Amino acid sequence: MHAHDADNQRTDQAAGLRQQRNQRPVKVITVTGGKGGVGKTNISANLAVSLSMLGRRVMLLDADLGLANIDVMFGLQPHHNLADVVNGERSLQEVIVNGPAGVMIVPGASGISDMANLTPAHHAGIVNAFSELTVDLDTLLVDTAAGIGDGVLRFAEAAHEVLVVVCDEPTSITDAYAIIKVLSSERGVSRFRVVTNMTRQGGDGSGLFEKLLRVTDRFLDVSLDHAGSIPFDDRVWRAVQLQTPFVTAFPTSLAAGALKKLAHRADKWELPKTARGNIEFFVERLLSGAGQAESEVA
Repeated sequence: MHAHDADNQRTDQAAGLRQQRNQRPVKVITVTGGKGGVGKTNISANLAVSLSMLGRRVMLLDADLGLANIDVMFGLQPHHNLADVVNGERSLQEVIVNGPAGVMIVPGASGISDMANLTPAHHAGIVNAFSELTVDLDTLLVDTAAGIGDGVLRFAEAAHEVLVVVCDEPTSITDAYAIIKVLSSERGVSRFRVVTNMTRQGGDGSGLFEKLLRVTDRFLDVSLDHAGSIPFDDRVWRAVQLQTPFVTAFPTSLAAGALKKLAHRADKWELPKTARGNIEFFVERLLSGAGQAESEVA
């Protein structure tokens, strides 16, 4: 009987430890851009590495479900990816790949067209995969697909911070405005962080940010924060060719210095104080939107 009581006590302790771990807030940052070609994945990858270099435990989720390319950015050849988790063939722990500076990477699954197309069993599998994760995390970075598809919106809605990458061309500003508008009007997101990327002629990106701010202030009820500006730098493209982060390949470059400033700012963004900070809650919130969409269709 005493042995039975001891077993129960151990079970209770294990459950308690799991609960303590799960209740520790995880800062979830979704990176989006509204369009392709603005450097979104490059920002995601280098921000993940920079935050890790600050001593944070960082996971980078490649949520570009049509054109997964975080592994290419890091020169990795993963044996498994998010599709294996969705299909129940692998645990999330088993597909994690160690990247530069200790970043934990969940490789994307090219070909899963949209989270909304997954079955309820797949949804449950992803929720379970995150809830069973045993690694401690400080920050989860989510690199989304280009455009404003439902999957992108759901990842952004479920995050604590939405980081919008914009570059100085009219279509980029138009598309960034479009995703901010949809997220604010349909998904209840009211605060956005903006990174101006590939700024030229020594500019700090403030003029580009002001362009976006003028249209959002006029038509939308949102707050925009200029989180940082990354200058155009040939070494960024050299690092892409080398399949290595520019913050480690060319640490003294202007782009690396600017990215590290962004990381310091992101690191100071306030941690969520409510249950919304739980990584499981992030996934459940993400997938609850899919469940509503299915019920509406039904």
